[in-house]
Amino acid sequence: MSEYQIETKCIQSGWHPRRGEPRVLPIYQSTTFKYDTSDQMGRLFDLEDSGYFYTRLQNPTNDAVAEKICELEGGVAAMLTSSGQAANYYAVFNICEAGDHMICSSAVYGGTFNLFSATVKKQGIDCTFIDPDASAEEIAAAFRPNTKVLFAETVANPALVVLDIEKFANVAHEHGVPLIVDNTFPTPINCRPIEWGADIVTHSTTKYMDGHAMCVGGCIVDSGNFDWDKYADKFPGLTQPDPTYHGIVYTEKFGKGAYITKATAQIMRDLGSIQSPQNAFLLNVGLETLHLRVARHCENAAKVAEFLDGNDKVAWVNYAGLPENKYHVLAQKYMPNGTCGVISFGLKGGREVSVGFMDKLKLIAIVTHVADARTCVLHPASHTHRQMTEEQLKEAGVAPDLIRLSVGIENAGDIIADLAQALETI
Repeated sequence: MSEYQIETKCIQSGWHPRRGEPRVLPIYQSTTFKYDTSDQMGRLFDLEDSGYFYTRLQNPTNDAVAEKICELEGGVAAMLTSSGQAANYYAVFNICEAGDHMICSSAVYGGTFNLFSATVKKQGIDCTFIDPDASAEEIAAAFRPNTKVLFAETVANPALVVLDIEKFANVAHEHGVPLIVDNTFPTPINCRPIEWGADIVTHSTTKYMDGHAMCVGGCIVDSGNFDWDKYADKFPGLTQPDPTYHGIVYTEKFGKGAYITKATAQIMRDLGSIQSPQNAFLLNVGLETLHLRVARHCENAAKVAEFLDGNDKVAWVNYAGLPENKYHVLAQKYMPNGTCGVISFGLKGGREVSVGFMDKLKLIAIVTHVADARTCVLHPASHTHRQMTEEQLKEAGVAPDLIRLSVGIENAGDIIADLAQALETI
């Protein structure tokens, strides 16, 4: 559906019913699928035919939703995962193995930071964290001969750093590695990283894509643009025979679909972090209104940011929509229609005052979640980033007094009134 605008793709992409089939995407709530002969199923296991035989690998409901997200991002292939964490892990582990090295922006979600700093390290993959505002030369200095991936977030959670995608993509490509970008906060409605040079895009679909705090999920989208064969020695998993599939070479057999095919047939086969068809169905319902909700989130966030910026009890506000924000120019380049509905700010008096303020909110809830229809708030240093040291918090752009406010799609006046009454208690 490349000829259609993104609003139409939100509704029409993915599921294409034929004569007599349901107009609405059905839930294929089945673990397994029937075939008439043993040979038919054997060919599926050998990757000689396409089709469905076990939901851990593929499911029609999941594939329809993955196709929709793929079209929204402008990729060639995509797969759903059970969570955004699984998506980021699979995206990296699909091309990294023990003895390899990766580079990651230090301004990422706390769970992602821990995943790459601790968990993958136990698997023999070393990670170097860099300042997302570093120069191209400083980023290049972090590369090693065994570096396989450069990873970052388009809008960092919760530091709200706006990534210079072109700069990161250029450095990655100069060193023969792909740029993987987590595009959860802007969504493809506000930013399409592939158009700026990103090779692989990940999402926590739990956030704006679902939009209603109902379903945990993730997605990986491959642009199909990275030439794995050009750097065949770096990526043997894709360019050399896979003994678990009778010596298939993914790039030879599947071309631009090699990366996602390997991630599905090999990584998902062995690790199994599949999204349930029920969750994929509900995710699709959220995607159908994504273009409407994201615009409202941004509209409300702009009003809330202006209110906070003008309040004398607020020490600072970080929102790229404000003209004086250090990332305003980058945001205008990559996300001219807005970044997201998340604002970070701090109050005069420091950490304890910020935490106390949150307890006085009435409409706005303190929850771990972010980026759904309801306005919510969190103190990252005490919650999502609690496992990080003071030094790591500083590297990630998480100040001790930082409050992460996820502005919902309620009436903006009601949101502001709740903030105002809580501020009056300070």
